Amino acid sequence: MSYTKFKKLHQQEELLVLGNVWDAQSALLAEESGFQALGTSSHAIANLLGYPDGEKISVDEILFMIERIVKAVDIPVSVDFEAGYADDPQQVATNVGRLVDLGVVGINIEDGKVIKEGRQLQSADLLQQKIQAIKACHRNIFINARIDTYTTKHANALEESIKRASMYQDAGADGLFVPLAEKKSDIESLLQCCSLPINLFLTSKLPSIAELSRMGIKRLSHGAKIYEQIVQENKNMFEKFIANPALST
Repeated sequence: MSYTKFKKLHQQEELLVLGNVWDAQSALLAEESGFQALGTSSHAIANLLGYPDGEKISVDEILFMIERIVKAVDIPVSVDFEAGYADDPQQVATNVGRLVDLGVVGINIEDGKVIKEGRQLQSADLLQQKIQAIKACHRNIFINARIDTYTTKHANALEESIKRASMYQDAGADGLFVPLAEKKSDIESLLQCCSLPINLFLTSKLPSIAELSRMGIKRLSHGAKIYEQIVQENKNMFEKFIANPALST
Protein backbone atom coordinates (compact mmCIF):
# COMPACT_ATOMS: atom_id res chain seq x y z
CA MET A 1 0.00 0.00 0.00
CA SER A 2 1.50 3.33 -1.05
CA TYR A 3 1.95 6.55 0.86
CA THR A 4 -0.51 8.24 -1.51
CA LYS A 5 -3.25 5.69 -0.82
CA PHE A 6 -2.61 5.85 2.93
CA LYS A 7 -2.81 9.65 2.82
CA LYS A 8 -6.19 9.41 1.06
CA LEU A 9 -7.55 7.41 4.00
CA HIS A 10 -7.12 10.64 6.02
CA GLN A 11 -9.21 12.58 3.50
CA GLN A 12 -12.33 10.42 3.48
CA GLU A 13 -15.59 11.64 5.03
CA GLU A 14 -15.57 9.20 7.96
CA LEU A 15 -12.61 9.16 10.31
CA LEU A 16 -10.00 6.43 9.98
CA VAL A 17 -9.94 4.06 12.96
CA LEU A 18 -6.53 2.40 13.16
CA GLY A 19 -6.09 -1.12 14.45
CA ASN A 20 -3.20 -0.86 16.90
CA VAL A 21 -1.15 -4.07 16.82
CA TRP A 22 2.05 -5.51 18.26
CA ASP A 23 3.00 -8.62 16.27
CA ALA A 24 2.21 -10.50 13.07
CA GLN A 25 -0.69 -12.44 14.59
CA SER A 26 -2.46 -9.39 16.00
CA ALA A 27 -1.92 -7.60 12.67
CA LEU A 28 -3.49 -10.43 10.71
CA LEU A 29 -6.44 -10.63 13.10
CA ALA A 30 -7.00 -6.87 12.82
CA GLU A 31 -6.93 -7.04 9.04
CA GLU A 32 -9.41 -9.94 9.04
CA SER A 33 -11.67 -7.90 11.34
CA GLY A 34 -11.99 -5.19 8.71
CA PHE A 35 -9.56 -2.42 9.67
CA GLN A 36 -8.43 -0.29 6.73
CA ALA A 37 -4.97 0.36 8.18
CA LEU A 38 -2.80 -0.59 11.13
CA GLY A 39 -0.65 1.31 13.58
CA THR A 40 1.86 -0.40 15.81
CA SER A 41 2.00 0.24 19.55
CA SER A 42 5.56 0.97 20.73
CA HIS A 43 4.45 0.28 24.31
CA ALA A 44 3.06 -3.15 23.45
CA ILE A 45 6.01 -4.21 21.28
CA ALA A 46 8.52 -3.13 23.95
CA ASN A 47 6.62 -4.96 26.71
CA LEU A 48 6.24 -8.05 24.52
CA LEU A 49 10.04 -8.25 24.26
CA GLY A 50 10.61 -7.57 27.95
CA TYR A 51 11.31 -3.82 27.85
CA PRO A 52 9.54 -0.86 29.46
CA ASP A 53 8.14 1.82 27.16
CA GLY A 54 10.37 4.75 26.23
CA GLU A 55 12.96 3.80 23.58
CA LYS A 56 14.58 1.08 25.71
CA ILE A 57 14.27 -1.40 22.83
CA SER A 58 16.88 -1.37 20.05
CA VAL A 59 16.07 -0.22 16.53
CA ASP A 60 17.10 -3.65 15.19
CA GLU A 61 14.58 -5.36 17.47
CA ILE A 62 11.85 -2.97 16.37
CA LEU A 63 12.68 -3.59 12.72
CA PHE A 64 12.45 -7.35 13.22
CA MET A 65 8.94 -7.01 14.65
CA ILE A 66 7.83 -4.47 12.04
CA GLU A 67 9.04 -6.63 9.16
CA ARG A 68 6.95 -9.56 10.42
CA ILE A 69 3.89 -7.30 10.76
CA VAL A 70 4.23 -5.75 7.29
CA LYS A 71 4.70 -9.16 5.66
CA ALA A 72 1.63 -10.57 7.43
CA VAL A 73 -0.92 -8.14 5.95
CA ASP A 74 -2.02 -6.42 2.75
CA ILE A 75 -3.14 -3.15 4.34
CA PRO A 76 -0.97 -0.12 5.20
CA VAL A 77 1.13 -0.15 8.36
CA SER A 78 2.17 2.96 10.27
CA VAL A 79 4.78 2.63 13.03
CA ASP A 80 4.81 4.32 16.42
CA PHE A 81 8.47 5.34 16.28
CA GLU A 82 8.53 7.25 19.58
CA ALA A 83 11.09 10.10 19.18
CA GLY A 84 12.97 8.39 16.36
CA TYR A 85 15.42 6.53 18.61
CA ALA A 86 18.02 9.31 18.30
CA ASP A 87 18.40 12.99 19.12
CA ASP A 88 20.29 13.77 15.92
CA PRO A 89 17.79 14.55 13.12
CA GLN A 90 19.93 12.94 10.44
CA GLN A 91 20.20 9.71 12.42
CA VAL A 92 16.43 9.75 12.88
CA ALA A 93 16.03 10.13 9.10
CA THR A 94 18.35 7.14 8.62
CA ASN A 95 16.33 5.07 11.08
CA VAL A 96 13.10 5.99 9.29
CA GLY A 97 14.67 5.00 5.99
CA ARG A 98 15.03 1.47 7.30
CA LEU A 99 11.29 1.42 7.98
CA VAL A 100 10.58 2.69 4.47
CA ASP A 101 12.69 -0.15 3.06
CA LEU A 102 10.39 -2.62 4.88
CA GLY A 103 7.28 -1.15 3.26
CA VAL A 104 6.07 1.02 6.14
CA VAL A 105 3.91 3.92 4.86
CA GLY A 106 3.70 6.10 7.97
CA ILE A 107 5.17 6.90 11.37
CA ASN A 108 4.23 8.60 14.61
CA ILE A 109 7.10 10.69 15.93
CA GLU A 110 6.73 12.59 19.18
CA ASP A 111 7.98 15.59 21.11
CA GLY A 112 7.64 13.84 24.48
CA LYS A 113 10.10 11.60 26.26
CA VAL A 114 9.35 8.82 28.73
CA ILE A 115 11.21 9.23 32.01
CA LYS A 116 10.85 7.36 35.31
CA GLU A 117 8.46 9.96 36.70
CA GLY A 118 6.29 9.99 33.58
CA ARG A 119 6.44 11.78 30.23
CA GLN A 120 8.43 14.97 29.71
CA LEU A 121 7.78 17.53 26.96
CA GLN A 122 10.78 18.16 24.73
CA SER A 123 11.76 21.08 22.51
CA ALA A 124 9.42 21.78 19.60
CA ASP A 125 12.45 22.89 17.58
CA LEU A 126 13.98 19.42 17.84
CA LEU A 127 10.94 17.61 16.47
CA GLN A 128 10.62 20.25 13.76
CA GLN A 129 14.20 19.51 12.70
CA LYS A 130 13.57 15.77 12.75
CA ILE A 131 10.51 16.14 10.50
CA GLN A 132 12.48 18.30 8.07
CA ALA A 133 15.34 15.79 7.97
CA ILE A 134 12.98 12.86 7.35
CA LYS A 135 11.12 14.64 4.55
CA ALA A 136 14.38 15.73 2.92
CA CYS A 137 15.31 12.06 2.54
CA HIS A 138 11.95 10.29 2.37
CA ARG A 139 9.11 12.24 0.79
CA ASN A 140 6.77 9.27 0.64
CA ILE A 141 6.15 8.53 4.28
CA PHE A 142 3.21 9.88 6.28
CA ILE A 143 4.57 11.73 9.30
CA ASN A 144 2.03 11.92 12.12
CA ALA A 145 3.61 14.46 14.49
CA ARG A 146 2.67 13.68 18.07
CA ILE A 147 2.19 16.67 20.38
CA ASP A 148 2.63 15.69 24.03
CA THR A 149 1.26 18.82 25.67
CA TYR A 150 -1.78 17.08 27.17
CA THR A 151 0.03 13.86 28.18
CA THR A 152 2.59 15.96 30.09
CA LYS A 153 -0.13 18.20 31.61
CA HIS A 154 1.34 21.40 30.22
CA ALA A 155 -0.06 24.47 32.01
CA ASN A 156 -1.26 25.94 28.69
CA ALA A 157 -1.81 22.73 26.76
CA LEU A 158 -4.14 24.12 24.10
CA GLU A 159 -2.09 27.23 23.34
CA GLU A 160 1.16 25.26 23.24
CA SER A 161 -0.44 22.59 21.05
CA ILE A 162 -1.54 25.20 18.53
CA LYS A 163 1.95 26.71 18.43
CA ARG A 164 3.56 23.32 17.91
CA ALA A 165 0.96 22.28 15.34
CA SER A 166 1.92 25.28 13.19
CA MET A 167 5.62 24.49 13.50
CA TYR A 168 5.21 20.84 12.58
CA GLN A 169 2.90 21.63 9.68
CA ASP A 170 5.48 24.09 8.31
CA ALA A 171 8.20 21.45 8.72
CA GLY A 172 6.33 19.04 6.43
CA ALA A 173 4.27 16.82 8.73
CA ASP A 174 1.31 15.07 7.10
CA GLY A 175 -0.85 14.82 10.22
CA LEU A 176 -0.99 15.76 13.90
CA PHE A 177 -1.56 13.46 16.86
CA VAL A 178 -2.72 15.14 20.09
CA PRO A 179 -3.29 12.36 22.64
CA LEU A 180 -5.52 13.16 25.64
CA ALA A 181 -7.03 16.24 24.02
CA GLU A 182 -10.60 15.44 25.08
CA LYS A 183 -12.66 18.61 25.57
CA LYS A 184 -14.86 19.42 22.61
CA SER A 185 -13.87 23.10 22.71
CA ASP A 186 -10.16 22.21 22.63
CA ILE A 187 -10.68 19.80 19.75
CA GLU A 188 -12.57 22.46 17.79
CA SER A 189 -9.76 24.97 18.39
CA LEU A 190 -7.17 22.45 17.18
CA LEU A 191 -9.21 21.78 14.05
CA GLN A 192 -9.38 25.49 13.30
CA CYS A 193 -5.67 26.13 13.78
CA CYS A 194 -4.31 24.05 10.92
CA SER A 195 -5.24 22.20 7.75
CA LEU A 196 -3.59 18.87 8.60
CA PRO A 197 -5.68 15.82 9.55
CA ILE A 198 -5.84 15.37 13.31
CA ASN A 199 -5.49 12.06 15.14
CA LEU A 200 -6.92 11.61 18.64
CA PHE A 201 -6.43 8.86 21.20
CA LEU A 202 -9.50 6.89 22.26
CA THR A 203 -10.64 7.63 25.81
CA SER A 204 -13.98 7.49 27.61
CA LYS A 205 -14.07 11.30 27.80
CA LEU A 206 -14.03 11.89 24.06
CA PRO A 207 -17.15 12.81 22.11
CA SER A 208 -18.64 9.85 20.19
CA ILE A 209 -16.90 8.60 17.07
CA ALA A 210 -19.83 9.85 14.98
CA GLU A 211 -19.53 13.33 16.49
CA LEU A 212 -15.75 13.39 16.09
CA SER A 213 -16.22 12.49 12.44
CA ARG A 214 -18.76 15.29 11.97
CA MET A 215 -16.38 17.74 13.65
CA GLY A 216 -13.64 16.86 11.18
CA ILE A 217 -11.33 14.54 13.15
CA LYS A 218 -9.71 12.24 10.61
CA ARG A 219 -8.04 9.50 12.64
CA LEU A 220 -8.54 7.66 15.92
CA SER A 221 -6.18 5.21 17.60
CA HIS A 222 -6.29 3.12 20.77
CA GLY A 223 -2.61 2.41 21.47
CA ALA A 224 -1.93 -0.58 23.72
CA LYS A 225 -5.49 -0.87 25.10
CA ILE A 226 -6.30 -4.26 23.49
CA TYR A 227 -2.83 -5.62 24.27
CA GLU A 228 -3.18 -4.61 27.94
CA GLN A 229 -6.57 -6.31 28.18
CA ILE A 230 -5.08 -9.50 26.77
CA VAL A 231 -2.16 -9.34 29.21
CA GLN A 232 -4.58 -8.96 32.13
CA GLU A 233 -6.64 -11.90 30.88
CA ASN A 234 -3.47 -14.00 30.57
CA LYS A 235 -2.56 -13.10 34.15
CA ASN A 236 -6.02 -14.11 35.35
CA MET A 237 -5.81 -17.44 33.52
CA PHE A 238 -2.37 -18.25 34.96
CA GLU A 239 -3.58 -17.44 38.47
CA LYS A 240 -6.61 -19.69 38.02
CA PHE A 241 -4.42 -22.45 36.62
CA ILE A 242 -1.88 -22.42 39.47
CA ALA A 243 -4.71 -22.39 42.00
CA ASN A 244 -6.41 -25.38 40.37
CA PRO A 245 -4.61 -26.98 37.38
CA ALA A 246 -7.48 -29.41 36.94
CA LEU A 247 -9.65 -26.57 35.60
CA SER A 248 -7.52 -26.44 32.46
CA THR A 249 -8.38 -29.99 31.39
